[in-house]
Amino acid sequence: MHTQIVKLESKRLMLYPMDETFCTEIYLSWLNDPEVYKYLETRGGLNLDGLRKYIKRAVKEKVFFWAIIHKKSGNHIGNIKIDPINFYHKRGEYGILIGDKTVWGNGFANEASELVINFCFNTLKLRKLTLGVVELNKEAVKLYLKLGFVIEGIYVNHGYYENKLSNIYRMAIFNKQILNE
Repeated sequence: MHTQIVKLESKRLMLYPMDETFCTEIYLSWLNDPEVYKYLETRGGLNLDGLRKYIKRAVKEKVFFWAIIHKKSGNHIGNIKIDPINFYHKRGEYGILIGDKTVWGNGFANEASELVINFCFNTLKLRKLTLGVVELNKEAVKLYLKLGFVIEGIYVNHGYYENKLSNIYRMAIFNKQILNE
């Protein structure tokens, strides 16, 4: 089963399917900003050519990957994706990045996440979304709990973040409508 990657819209945001038009110096600057990537596996040192190849691959492979656009300003503020998706087991791996630090704390991650979670559960008919998050990333953990994710497991002392070992939470949210299918 494969569904078209569609544009999604909320009150303040437009989510556009990712393509090369979003391969910009602004997007690249997020990936090279230590404050933005401090809890990500990406560690900077990226260039536009590498970013372009990454986006091209995602488009070619039909990854469910969106650019998050702030309607009022028209600015690309982040990205959200579900990748990989296993349609047989009806589950996908969630990831989000709000790269524009000027909009942090305004609830855009929550708003974009609700759109994508609803799309995954209502359109793709997925049963479960999972994610990994660094325990030290308190704001992200708070967001995921608010969205309805639960901690399924903990990888103890799994990686170095902020120059210290940290646990990684494995979290999941379930589609209650098809949970028992």
